[in-house]
Amino acid sequence: MTRQLPWRLDDAPDAPFPPAETALRSPDGLLAVGGDLHPARLLNAYAGGIFPWFSDGEPILWWSPDPRMVFRTSGVHLSSRFRRQLRGSHWEVTADTAFSQVMRACAAAPRPGQDGTWISPAMVEAYSRLHDLGFAHSVEVWDRQTLVGGIYGVAIGTVFFGESMFSGASGGSKIALAALAATLHGWGWELIDAQVENPHLLRMGAVHLPRAAFLDHVRQAVRCPGREGPWARHMGRLPARVLAGG
Repeated sequence: MTRQLPWRLDDAPDAPFPPAETALRSPDGLLAVGGDLHPARLLNAYAGGIFPWFSDGEPILWWSPDPRMVFRTSGVHLSSRFRRQLRGSHWEVTADTAFSQVMRACAAAPRPGQDGTWISPAMVEAYSRLHDLGFAHSVEVWDRQTLVGGIYGVAIGTVFFGESMFSGASGGSKIALAALAATLHGWGWELIDAQVENPHLLRMGAVHLPRAAFLDHVRQAVRCPGREGPWARHMGRLPARVLAGG
């Protein structure tokens, strides 16, 4: 029988989550409430296909929606027009050189239909701790010394759980996502978790994956050897124009 109320988490950071399959149908995917943003709890959540999403001042809410929005690392779509523009671009892409700056830019980015941001100071602090531990990563897009786009998220095993991205100039987030996907595809990683649907993600090639299939993939992939620690040397300083192909 489906539970009618979300699970209330134990205070211990390493306390287990309920199975993601027991999340509520309405609101879609709400699984648990409470707890904290301790690194151990966050890593347990992501490894179980669960993520936190709540507004500042609210209790922490934990989610696992069905279906899940994901990108195949081989399936990020850039339009032909955008690729033509990229061929003349002087922008460059890095990884893990400005993590907190990317998070704060994501927090400040306006979102259609949203008032404010869920990326509170507590979230910035928590994910910065994960970054220091080698599990949270950012991809940055630079116009010389100016940050014009980025994405950040959590990597466990061979899964990247995307959290947010931003554009400080037109196309910045597209380049960040495409560079991330190309890098992960080269490493043999299959999925980027995009959490929930929005039209921008769909236009870029995101697809729905039933929660059961998503969880099956995650539970196997998080046990595979990943790439903990900074990714800066793995990506170097990548010219954005190489993403144009052809």
